[in-house]
Amino acid sequence: MTTFEIEPGRLFIGGQWREAADGARTEVVDPSRGTVVTTVAEAGATDVDAAVRAAREAYDDGSWSGLSGRERGRVLHRVAELIRENADDIAHLESLDVGKPITLAHAVDVTNAANDYEHFAALAHSLHGAHRDTPMNALAYTRRDPLGVVAAITPFNFPLILAGSKIAPALAAGNTVVHKPADETPLSALYMAELFQRAGVPDGVVNVVTGAGPVAGEALLRHSGVDKIAFTGSTAVGRHAASVAGENLKPVTMELGGNAAHIVFEDADLEQAVGAIIKAFVFNSGQFCMGGPRLLVARSVYSTLLGILQQAVPGVPLGDPRQPETVVGPMAGEKHLKKVEDYVELARKEGGRIVCGGERLALHGGYYYKPTVIADLPNDSRVIQEEIFGPVLTVQPFDSEDEAVALANSTPYGLASGVQTTNLARAHRVADRLQAGIVWVNDWAMLDPAIPFGGVKDSGFGREYGPEALAAYTKVKSVVVSLG
Repeated sequence: MTTFEIEPGRLFIGGQWREAADGARTEVVDPSRGTVVTTVAEAGATDVDAAVRAAREAYDDGSWSGLSGRERGRVLHRVAELIRENADDIAHLESLDVGKPITLAHAVDVTNAANDYEHFAALAHSLHGAHRDTPMNALAYTRRDPLGVVAAITPFNFPLILAGSKIAPALAAGNTVVHKPADETPLSALYMAELFQRAGVPDGVVNVVTGAGPVAGEALLRHSGVDKIAFTGSTAVGRHAASVAGENLKPVTMELGGNAAHIVFEDADLEQAVGAIIKAFVFNSGQFCMGGPRLLVARSVYSTLLGILQQAVPGVPLGDPRQPETVVGPMAGEKHLKKVEDYVELARKEGGRIVCGGERLALHGGYYYKPTVIADLPNDSRVIQEEIFGPVLTVQPFDSEDEAVALANSTPYGLASGVQTTNLARAHRVADRLQAGIVWVNDWAMLDPAIPFGGVKDSGFGREYGPEALAAYTKVKSVVVSLG
């Protein structure tokens, strides 16, 4: 048990824990039980202003931005070490807060978060500009400078990982941060604030304000003291965030919704493909923007694969996330569960065939939904075209490579895609034609901090992970020195 399970959470501003200015608090619910586990402070505009001011003061005093990349890297390495040293507590918090199976929280969330800080600790050493050759009698070079104060706004589904994907490169580049986690899942953000302090991050460099998106999030988006907005969330909210940033001419990174297609060609290794297919749509209870909820199957193997899924999917261990054998836990909340139910009911009305699943699982009062496979829907169905964000897989046949690509690209989204084939030439050819920020071949969700990810079309713009992310938290300055 961690202190954050027992003690109510407070805001972390300027290196100090404090209550919201008006004393407001909000409940944190365990989705596996539907019970309140604690409360946290609910920040308002006054609290957000205090956090941004603290971040600005810390940036201006040079206690972090004035350090060399190597010095910042040492601190970020210590953050990674502390994450690993406290892996049990952090995994327990993610499981309690989001409903993640504890085994996956350890293996995926905690491991990737530690790797993220470690990766950007190394990249901090290599942040540099370049000499530019010109015909002028001058020395010309560029610098990569930090932007200033970064607003990091993160979603409920991967609180730890998606905070790290923003905070780690922002800190590596020398920025300061105000982090607003999702109001439903704030616990790991508060725990990380303590770890940053223990690692030696100076006061005010990382600030955490918990609270509602329309209040705390909106105040952060609109604050004149913020120099960059890094946002992950729904496409609808992302449009609003980007419009606010545009009004104030602030750079943004937007990682938004997804509705990825997973293409299975007739030459695929079906045994291998089935594992990837199931992982792609049930991982994190389907609450994964890079999940694979649309399965496109060559007609010659369509019936065979549907039969395999009908037998295999109900056997995926679903239940209490604290049990080590659990693979699929609950949805993160009642509203998310209700949204999935509504889409499945819509599929029934549109003539969809429920191959398996299609109903809640009554367990401990939690928000569980059985992994569901749906066939026989037309491509223009809302169930296929829209992001469900739950453990639901639609299956469609295709007759040619061109048709498969057209179906894959037929939604407004473009975050991820997948291809199952043993034909290497086809794999490269199709990957080139898919409108997505990342394409996986013969597996799913192969992610590493060295590999950038992000969207096209309605899935956003900008990239997280890799040197591309680090560059997004800097501004280029040119210096030209006359030698005349």
